[in-house]
Amino acid sequence: MKNAFAGIIVFLLVVAGSDSLFVVKETERAVLLQFGEIVRPDLEPGLHFKLPWVNTVRKFDGRILTVTADAQRYLTLEQKALVVDSFAKWRIVDVEQFYKSSSGEESRTSNLLAQRINDGLRNKFGERDLQEVVSGQRDQLMEELTRELNLSTAEEYGIEVIDVRVKQIELPVDVRTSVYDRMTSERQREAQQLRSRGNELAIGIEADADRQEQVLLAEAYSESEAIRGEGDAGAAAIYSAAYSKNEEFYAFTRSLRAYQESFSNKGDILLVDPDSEYFKYLRGSDAQ
Repeated sequence: MKNAFAGIIVFLLVVAGSDSLFVVKETERAVLLQFGEIVRPDLEPGLHFKLPWVNTVRKFDGRILTVTADAQRYLTLEQKALVVDSFAKWRIVDVEQFYKSSSGEESRTSNLLAQRINDGLRNKFGERDLQEVVSGQRDQLMEELTRELNLSTAEEYGIEVIDVRVKQIELPVDVRTSVYDRMTSERQREAQQLRSRGNELAIGIEADADRQEQVLLAEAYSESEAIRGEGDAGAAAIYSAAYSKNEEFYAFTRSLRAYQESFSNKGDILLVDPDSEYFKYLRGSDAQ
């Protein structure tokens, strides 16, 4: 009987000893409770001790978690409807507040955060037009929403919102056609503006090229006339020098050049007095 009683005592001691030790992993956050009240709000990773049947431990995932919001319909500034899928990344930063706000239920916190994100996106989309939402200011919108959420989530839920992102933005079927038509009209208007600007630039370039052409031609003509004048002056100087050396020979060569030019075409008829000075060198030496 004593052995049985001793065995029971040993068994109870083993159970109590095993129940009094617990381990908190590096990826976990934990709180120690005593009859439902928090006595240690944020247990460090490692081996810990608790009183069996008096203390209880609640552990939570300390890694970055994801909450995915259901697709919601939002209106932009110009009252265009959009269907948006979004998600957020969050983690626990205050274990005590997290436990108090949600009783340690991650799903409850995710639902509360999803509702906050839904309200925030509705407000942000309502402040912007379709173009800004789709491409122009989406990143800025997400950064603003993340910053605004973090102003209250840590204090209220004990969590930090790391990032909020939009997975997909779709146009409802009833407005898709009108939006596409508007986008097509805007692109055509931009294309027409670009073509008009290109034509204006082309006209300016052509006018400038024509002006430069005229300037170059004028400069070339002026330079050629100057060179021609210099050449004529040089030729005149040479003729004058030659003429001063032998006037008779110079007159003879000029007469021969005149005869050659006058009689180059056999069909020409020349009426000149035979006794004129023109035929001076065609007559014999006796005629002189």
